[in-house]
Amino acid sequence: MNEKEVKKIFTKYINNECSEEEQELLDAFLDSYQDKEHVWSEFKIDSEEKFKKKSWTKIEPYVNNKDKKVKKLFGGYLKYIAAASVLLIFGLTLFFNEKNEPQSIAPVTVNKSVAPGVDKATLTLEDGSQVVLESGMSFQTNNANSNGEEIVYKTEAKTHSKTVYNHLNIPRGGQFSVKLSDGTQVWLNSESQLKYPVHFKEGEVRQVELIYGEAYFDVSPSEKNHGDGFRVSCNEQDVYVLGTEFNIKAYKDETNVYTTLVEGKVDVNTENGNQVLTPNQQLNLDVNTGVSSVLEVDVYNEVSWKEGVFSFNSKSLKEMMKVLSRWYDKDIVFKNKTIENEEFVGVLRKNENLEDILRSIKNFGVIKNFEIDDKKVILE
Repeated sequence: MNEKEVKKIFTKYINNECSEEEQELLDAFLDSYQDKEHVWSEFKIDSEEKFKKKSWTKIEPYVNNKDKKVKKLFGGYLKYIAAASVLLIFGLTLFFNEKNEPQSIAPVTVNKSVAPGVDKATLTLEDGSQVVLESGMSFQTNNANSNGEEIVYKTEAKTHSKTVYNHLNIPRGGQFSVKLSDGTQVWLNSESQLKYPVHFKEGEVRQVELIYGEAYFDVSPSEKNHGDGFRVSCNEQDVYVLGTEFNIKAYKDETNVYTTLVEGKVDVNTENGNQVLTPNQQLNLDVNTGVSSVLEVDVYNEVSWKEGVFSFNSKSLKEMMKVLSRWYDKDIVFKNKTIENEEFVGVLRKNENLEDILRSIKNFGVIKNFEIDDKKVILE
């Protein structure tokens, strides 16, 4: 298998979407390598994911039949965990710190089942009119068309005298993607808004604005766009690129903007200067103070949302619930404040119902109980 085929099957495996034939192909592929780390290095599939190595250290004893309880929890996935040596490939996996032992599941109050988010967005046109985009519904204008999962803008070579802007707003409980007229692909997470031109002007920097939220950019190279660069404005910073992949996280209820580089090179400009990032680096900008810092990060944890999973490494329960709150469109209240800082390593499939996730957390003894109603979730 070539690199593209391997990545495609691994992505489907993460989302539990592999066919039987693809599963057999993946098993055979993994079995062909004595050194499993060679798989990640050769095919560049998240080889730097330190948290997965740490998680594997925790689960390896259970693969060797040292703890039947945990083996029962993971069930038939164990042979695949052993084969791939990663924690990524099962649907719902959480490791809390060692003091939390699995507990029996007591009755909980669930007044309404909470389904995961879906593909949906609101498109605001230049004249202020709005169009609702959602899965199963098609939409078309002279400049673009949508299949309900993404909106694609037409590429036109002619020069436009006026720059026309559209806004794409993703609500809580939604996600959507847009292919801009220059070929740049943008994935938008829940509670995000992007402003962009319907067509870019030749000879000028291609500029878009992430007004708030989170977006992953796969930028069309400048050599395919008459040498024109690409810039993303966001809050108190500008990100200049020539052709690369990166993620920006800038939510309204957070005081920090996180810019994470996946491939290529970007120049992040703030009021205190500029910083060039290389792959696996993240710039953390404090919007209130203007102070920024650059750290090496596990890129997968930052961008896994785009592939249908949430991946966390030593994140607090409070941080995790903020992510889930946006995706499931529920306010989450901690009745017991002492559990907010419980840390864990885990991978969650985005297509899980919220109550299933909460029951798993409860089973580990992190929370004593939870209640779900029409407006909020209460944890205690």
